[in-house]
Amino acid sequence: MDCLFCKIIKKEIPAEIIFENKDVIAFNDINPIAPVHVLVIPKKHIASVASAAQEDTLLMGELIMTAKKIADDLKISEKGYKLLIRVGKGGGQEVKHIHLHLLGGVKLSENNL
Repeated sequence: MDCLFCKIIKKEIPAEIIFENKDVIAFNDINPIAPVHVLVIPKKHIASVASAAQEDTLLMGELIMTAKKIADDLKISEKGYKLLIRVGKGGGQEVKHIHLHLLGGVKLSENNL
């Protein structure tokens, strides 16, 4: 598989990893759009939310709870943050591997996605 994020998971491509457990990995986005811009991804390759299966329900919840933990650790929870998952080309998804964007460290509006 020629997936950029799978290569990061396998440590074939370097990334600034800030959290990892057996199911998920989180790293700083290489092209941040906010002072805090972390990508939280499942280690299991799932191309998109649109292709996620019922069996992935707990894993999808773990992405959100991992983002919450990182937001707490980075001390951005009090002022607020945004969680964003893009789905498909029309939704702006660039890498075909589910990834949750944790954005914070600045006041976010609807327009800065």
